[in-house]
Amino acid sequence: MSPAIRVLPAGLSSVLVEVADADQAVALHAELVRRRAAGELPGVTEIVPAARTVLVSGVADPRSFAAAVDRWEVPAVPGRPGAAVELPVRFDGPDLADVAALWRTTDSEVVRIVTTTPMQVAFCGFAPGFGYLTGLPPELRVPRRATPRTGVPAGSVGLAGPYAGVYPRASPGGWQILGTTDAPLWDAGRDPAALLAPGTAVRFVAVR
Repeated sequence: MSPAIRVLPAGLSSVLVEVADADQAVALHAELVRRRAAGELPGVTEIVPAARTVLVSGVADPRSFAAAVDRWEVPAVPGRPGAAVELPVRFDGPDLADVAALWRTTDSEVVRIVTTTPMQVAFCGFAPGFGYLTGLPPELRVPRRATPRTGVPAGSVGLAGPYAGVYPRASPGGWQILGTTDAPLWDAGRDPAALLAPGTAVRFVAVR
């Protein structure tokens, strides 16, 4: 692992592994999942990625675990095998023109870029079913709105910082909204309830 790694205690049998960036967090999460499936992490019950951390629960000896993780060679993750989850999007959002201005291009070019860029769920949070999608190049990062909206409709597709995301339910929010989708991001009666999970490949598809 990178010299920047830090393993912090989080309760009696959990550790929080801090890494340098989102790409390392995605890679470490995938490696932990692989090792648990191979029987190399007995007792581990949960592996939860975030922007720059991975929480690992069920660690019998946190100190030994930290020393072991620090010696691992963790490969980059090309993406979860299988077809991407396709999300149909109506690109009629209130911030489409603002994003085009920030990117110094046209509305149609924003749509083309967003629909042709392979994206991947780095981690989930904020609300059940909300996946933080990575894939856009650094130069296309956009700021959050200076004044967040008190209500963003369910299915809204937005950008903020390095991420794209879809609001699974109506809520306040400050992301730049490009459009909406009718895809059910969260369904408590479905197994799994979340359509998007860490590592899932995602592709936006423009519809009218």
